[in-house]
Amino acid sequence: QVQFVESGGGLVQPGGSLRLSCAGSGIIFSKNIMGWYRQAPGKQRELVAKIDVGGSGTYVDAVKGRFTISRDNAKNMMFLQMNSLKPEDTAVYYCNGSPLPWASWGQGTQVTVSS
Repeated sequence: QVQFVESGGGLVQPGGSLRLSCAGSGIIFSKNIMGWYRQAPGKQRELVAKIDVGGSGTYVDAVKGRFTISRDNAKNMMFLQMNSLKPEDTAVYYCNGSPLPWASWGQGTQVTVSS
């Protein structure tokens, strides 16, 4: 069974940085396209970044230039470095496959950007 555990969220001031981590079981990250998703209150979950099998990342325009997705194949983990955070980045962040996520989602990690 595929399972994900996200961590690293928190409260940060605008302009600050956070690094999110994702650990997976039942899946080999390096053999799959993986993504970071977020869901803000009252909004649908959206994909914000993905990393392909070769290690190349792609991003939605809203986070391009500020977020960096990466992967540690040896540890089977994935990361999201978030810089220059804005209040509109406030959301619960999840990791999962892309473009078709697995049915089982982790609990997510809350990111709150506020002064």
